[in-house]
This record gives sequence, C-alpha cells and structure tokens, in this order.
Amino acid sequence: MTITAPIPTAAITPVERMRYGGLIVLMMMGFLLVTAEFLPNGVLTEMADGLGVTPGQAGQTVTVTALVGLVVAPTIGLMFPRLDRRSLLVWMALAAALSNLVVAIAPNLLIVLIARFLLGAAISAFWSMSITVASSLAGPERLGRGVMFTSAGVSLATVAGVPLGVMLAEFVNWRTVFTIAGVLMVVLAVALRFALPSVPAGQVSSIRLLVDTVRRPGIGLGMIGHVLVVLGHFLAYTYVRLALERIPEVDASTIVVLLALFGLGGLAGNIAIGLVIDRTFVFFAVFAPVVIAASVLSMILLSGTVAGVAVVVLVWGFFFSSWLIVVNTWVGHRMPDRLEAGGSLVVVGFQGAITIAAGVGGLLVDTLSVELVYVVGMVSLLLGAVLFGASNRVRG
Repeated sequence: MTITAPIPTAAITPVERMRYGGLIVLMMMGFLLVTAEFLPNGVLTEMADGLGVTPGQAGQTVTVTALVGLVVAPTIGLMFPRLDRRSLLVWMALAAALSNLVVAIAPNLLIVLIARFLLGAAISAFWSMSITVASSLAGPERLGRGVMFTSAGVSLATVAGVPLGVMLAEFVNWRTVFTIAGVLMVVLAVALRFALPSVPAGQVSSIRLLVDTVRRPGIGLGMIGHVLVVLGHFLAYTYVRLALERIPEVDASTIVVLLALFGLGGLAGNIAIGLVIDRTFVFFAVFAPVVIAASVLSMILLSGTVAGVAVVVLVWGFFFSSWLIVVNTWVGHRMPDRLEAGGSLVVVGFQGAITIAAGVGGLLVDTLSVELVYVVGMVSLLLGAVLFGASNRVRG
C-alpha cells in the first residue's frame, strides 16, 4: 500500500454571490485564445504565400498548439507551484499576445511555429487553471455555472471568432489580423489583473500527486470515459467535411451553414446545460455522450437530406460543446481538494484524444471509409458514457 504524505491545500474562500465581471473576462480569454488558435485556418492561403510555404505546412501552425498542450497541461502547476493563479493567467495572456505579434512580423515558418508554442502553452494553462479560478468567482456549489462562462467563450469563438478573422482578412492582410489579435490580448491581460481576485495556487506539486489523483476510487475510470467520449467525437468531427459531402448536390455554402449550426447549437447548449449542471451532472455524464453517439450515427443514416443533417449537427453541437462543463463539474464534485490536478488531467485527456483521433481516423478514412470512422466514433462514445457514468457510482 502506498502512503502519500499530506500536502497543504489552498482553501477556496466561500463566495456569497457570483462575480460576473471576472467570469465575463474569463469568457473573453477563452474566446480570444481559441480564435487565435484557429486563425491560420481562415487565412491559410495568404499565410502560406506570405511565408513561402505550402498550405499543408502552414496548417502545422494549428497542430503545434495542440501538441504543446500534452506537455504543458500536466506540468504548468508543477512549474509554478506557488504563483498566484490570477498572475499566472495574466502572464499567459501576455504570452499569447507576444505569440500573435511575433507571427505578425515573422519572416519564415520556423519563427511562426516557435511563436505558436507560446500560444499553445497559454491555452493549456488557461484550461488547466479555469476550474480553480471559476470556483473562486462562482463558489464551489456553483462551479458548473462558472465553468459555463469559460466554455461559452470557446463556443462563441467557434461561431463568430474564426469567421471574424476570415472577414478581417478580406480588408487587411493576414499579418494585420494577427497584430489585432495580439493587441486585444494585451488589453485582456490588463482586464484580468483588475477583474480577478487573488487565487492561491492549488494542490499540484508533483507528478506523484497527479498519479495519486488518478488512483482515487472512480477517478481513473471517469478519466478513461472522458477520453473515449472526446475521442469518439473527434473521430467523427475531424472528418465532418467528408460526411457532409455525401449529401446529394451539397455545395460549399451549404456546408458552411451546417458547420455554423454546430457552433450555434454549442453556444445554446453551454447556456442551457450550464444553468442546471450543478444539480444534473450525473445525468448528463451519460445522457450527453449517448445523444452525441446517436447524432454521429444519424449523420450517416440521414445523409440524403440537408434538413435532417441540419437538425443532427445542431443537436450534436448542443451536447458536445457542453461536455467540458460536464467533466469539469464532475472534477469539482469528485475532487474539490485537487481542482488543479483534475483540470490538468482533463486537458491532457482532451488533447491526447484529439491527437489519437486525427491519426487513427486518418488511417481509417484512407484505407476504409468515412462511414466506418463514424461507426467507430459512435462505439467509442457509448463506451465512454458507460465508463464515465459508472465512475459516479464508485465512492471513495
């Protein structure tokens, strides 16, 4: 039997009322970070021409941010074990600002990729610390509602942020777009400094502590379920363009509208589920991935009608975009003394699932068919629902 020495836990001061100003600033940080993460998607051709590389090479500027997350998410708390989390978020906002500004003036792809490492670190740090900071702003008993704001920023970026970057690129060159993003991140850093309260560092001081957290009753089971849910979603969503192209006589504009519906559904889901999640997270831990699995299967079965697929992507977006709220609320209820450890593990699982989905899904698409990829994704989602649901029945 392993005996772990007790480690002091930073107590979270009870919150009498929601600090909406701080939560809105957190939402804007999520919005700007995710918008910056996917900006290259909207200006890919212009960016490739400007750097003298192929579009495929320029696309690696998005890939690198996800890969950095696998390293930074579990170690950010270890690298800054005592730094106030408000200060950490301020520094991460400034790192993201520097990343965007360097990209704006970079003469070659290598400098761009190095700069994007900073952005990837900022994104991972934000997600790892967002549970702790949201709890300090909303209170542990309203954690789900607090996390709703951070997740809403991501959904808002999906709906409006990336298209906004594309629209700006029509009027100014791609370097100016990144300059604007960098300046906005500097403004956000100032807002974070004054809108957030001091948030003491949480209980993340060693890799051993992270391992010990996973070994708690039900936690490892829940984390495996979380990875399978995210894996199942991204196996399907990564290749959604191929699935949509199966619709008879579909054109590019129709696909854009259908993807926008996914984002709108996500924004609605964040708000609707976020308002009730603190009382219902056990239910949505199973119900959400089951509905997503049904949506993934319906994408194949209803591919003959645009209207049917439109309903499916709306429902799919509604429930998947709320998954981060579900799993973070689960962390808050199952390990309130280790919010940072739980947050780090959630991000690692998320990023790892995305990486696996891209590789395995690509292999299946190239060798077999997109239909098979969607079936595998559905099975992964259902298995994730079973495991994640079972984790809530295990008590320590």
